[in-house]
Amino acid sequence: MVAPYLLPAKTAAALFPLLAVLLFLPTAVVLYRRHGVMSRGRVLSLLGFLYYAVTALCMTVVPLPERTADMCRRFAPVARPQLTPGNTVGDVWKEAHHKVAFDALVLGNPAVTGALLNLVLLLPLGVFVRCHLRRGAAVAAVAGFGASLFFELTQGTGLWGVYPCPYRLFDVDDLLINTAGALLGWWAAGPFVRLLPAPDGTPQHRRPVTVGRRLVALVVDLAGSAAVTAVALLVLMHDGHGGSELLTPVTLATLVLWFVALPRLYGATPGKRLLLLRLVTAHGGGPPPLWRLAVRAALLGVVTLPLVATLVAAALILLERPGLPLGRAAGMDPHNLYWLLAGHLPQFLMLLLVTGWIGAYLLLARHGASALWPHERASGLRVEPLRRPATPRNGGGRERVREPEREYAASGHR
Repeated sequence: MVAPYLLPAKTAAALFPLLAVLLFLPTAVVLYRRHGVMSRGRVLSLLGFLYYAVTALCMTVVPLPERTADMCRRFAPVARPQLTPGNTVGDVWKEAHHKVAFDALVLGNPAVTGALLNLVLLLPLGVFVRCHLRRGAAVAAVAGFGASLFFELTQGTGLWGVYPCPYRLFDVDDLLINTAGALLGWWAAGPFVRLLPAPDGTPQHRRPVTVGRRLVALVVDLAGSAAVTAVALLVLMHDGHGGSELLTPVTLATLVLWFVALPRLYGATPGKRLLLLRLVTAHGGGPPPLWRLAVRAALLGVVTLPLVATLVAAALILLERPGLPLGRAAGMDPHNLYWLLAGHLPQFLMLLLVTGWIGAYLLLARHGASALWPHERASGLRVEPLRRPATPRNGGGRERVREPEREYAASGHR
């Protein structure tokens, strides 16, 4: 009974760490934009929901069949979708062999087992909608129906065309039972919602900007500027304007544009704007001056660029010899560790030096609501959250963030 579900569960466990790493940055952006903070409870809740979602998807598509010439003939019984509501009741009666007995109709009936599993499949989704999103039963029903429809279409289309024919049945009863499961989960979560703390109603612009929020904005800025640099280099090399000698000037031009010119025009870098942050002087009064932005960008570059360059160099070291048995190196093989340390000792010393420099820089920064980092004290610029205007309950529209330039005169120095 349990064996058919072990492979999907193992597949989900293998995929989850990779997906968690890939989705961490966008998850952090969403949480900081919505709540201004990224608490451990919310992170654990989202990671738990991600693991559940991956497991639910694997339950509907795994195990994957082998592509053979007679595949469509082997799966001919599930080729046509089952569109008759209530067909599950007939399946229960058929699997009971027309015997009116509790054991035949319930305990030993595979149709009942399948229906119960479909009911439980989306039950956590209803719990998530009520406990995390704080939405009503209608949203839970729509979410359950949408997720179930996606699963059924994935099965009915042969994994969206990957296979020439379906290998699992599209069943309308599954849509109904899955939706009922989501509603059941929403209803069952009622007592737990009362035990959860009420959402923090403090406006974002009154909350201190946490170190994590700043670091996420910086990572977004570094990734965005690196992507722009790569695209610019590809375009220039495609047009025949040079090669690797353009790396330094194009990188510097991109950094000046990203960390000096754009904040001068819009009051924030793209990463800070995405995280609903802005740069202000000690007294506000308008966009930050160019010289202050240049000082801030130069100091940040001294801190971050060596670390980024060293990490890139370390990655290139590992890619230099494709035949390096990394599996054995990860297992602390003495020969491989000697090759890594002795053969590239300067690079590893540089990595340790830069890491130590970053740690020392973090220790220099003060902590608290009014924390000012060394580059902020030197440049006279600090980071503040953007102010969100209150949205009426009956307005029916999404909250809009006002332009930073309109906020300088109204906010002042806190």
